[in-house]
Amino acid sequence: MVSLPTFTYHPDPVASGSVVPSDAACESCERTRGHLYVGPIFGVADIEELCPWCIADGSAAARHDLEFTDDGDAALRGVPAEVREEILHRTPGVSTWQSPRWLTHCGDAAVYLTIAGARELRSTPGAVDSLVAAGWDETDVDQMRADGDLSAYLFRCRHCGTGLAYADMS
Repeated sequence: MVSLPTFTYHPDPVASGSVVPSDAACESCERTRGHLYVGPIFGVADIEELCPWCIADGSAAARHDLEFTDDGDAALRGVPAEVREEILHRTPGVSTWQSPRWLTHCGDAAVYLTIAGARELRSTPGAVDSLVAAGWDETDVDQMRADGDLSAYLFRCRHCGTGLAYADMS
């Protein structure tokens, strides 16, 4: 079996649920490679099945004018253009209840880890602080569940290791 491509900002898209095993062919390269992306796709093309390789090399985004994270995300405006380009066009996105966001820290995009509940948030230094700074209170954090209607999306700074999170609800 061929190993999946490496994504700097989303290192384990299988564990996060953005990439799943599949026998279907990619709609971009028309190859069957054993995995497909199941996260958000922004664009006018009616594309649903893409392989992680077409995301990693940017060919899916270029060929079909697609993005995998919402370009309206103001946080990405504060990172270098090449980082923003990598997140939007060459990194698997994250399925969320509302429009997905990509967090940043230390002048760079953060690494996406997982959907999280209170346990994961409390075990990641800085994550709860980032939620409190965004207006959530500690009792809200205690109600968060990775598989619930109130969840958080957990990131880590590539440079200082600080945990970051934002919350979303159905």
